[in-house]
Amino acid sequence: METTKILSASFLDILFDGRNKAYGAYELRNTYNRRLIKALGATGLIIATFMGASALKGAESKKAPVPIISHVVDLTKIEEPEKAEPPAPPPPKLQEPKKIATTQFVIPKIVQDKEVVTPPPTQDDLADVKIGLKNVEGEKLGNIAVPPDGLPDGKGILDVKPKEKIPEIFEIVQVEASYPGDWLRFLTTNLRGEIPVDNGATPGRYQVLVQFVVDVNGTVSDVKVLKDPGFGMGAEAIRVIKKSGKWKAAIQNGYPVKAYRKQPITFEVLDQ
Repeated sequence: METTKILSASFLDILFDGRNKAYGAYELRNTYNRRLIKALGATGLIIATFMGASALKGAESKKAPVPIISHVVDLTKIEEPEKAEPPAPPPPKLQEPKKIATTQFVIPKIVQDKEVVTPPPTQDDLADVKIGLKNVEGEKLGNIAVPPDGLPDGKGILDVKPKEKIPEIFEIVQVEASYPGDWLRFLTTNLRGEIPVDNGATPGRYQVLVQFVVDVNGTVSDVKVLKDPGFGMGAEAIRVIKKSGKWKAAIQNGYPVKAYRKQPITFEVLDQ
């Protein structure tokens, strides 16, 4: 390199003076600063991108979480309330029996005709009257029906209680209607836990109370919801119970009867 150019030449030009600059080392050293700036710029861009994504994710995480429902359905046996016995009806007012014409019984005594004070009654006189210890004015036997003597109440009135009417559908029975298989497993398997969430239910516990009838043949009918919190849970409970098939009928006094059955089902919506 000429002496006049040394002062204005770069360090690389002086270093590679008289060497093969096309070999590659010169080019790498000459473009090092530009490549370093590009690399730093790309690194900063990537870091900024990650920071922006993290910020967006943090903002989304502050939104209300989407509730989910557990697929475990809490089933509890309903406690049947004790049915209070209705108060006994007041006893019917007893009507005073009608007085029956009664003729006093007189022990016959044989005397002379002239000594007879009161002649005995004839057979015609005794046809429509009772024979008693004294004379009583009243209605003739031909006009009323006379109950037999010696009845329990001593007044000639039978105290007969009417037969208890058998209900068409029993509300309380000795043995409840039962599902022939694993009832809890059937419900937890067939109930769709996502129904409340799909209908907008917020986190919490919701109880549905369903009533249905099981007849003597085990057929389920008249399925209806007594307590429905909404969000499609009542309709879902009805769908599953109608799908349950044949049951074992309830038992009363040793015989199968048609009876009501109640089933509470609790859905739990969890916070995500």
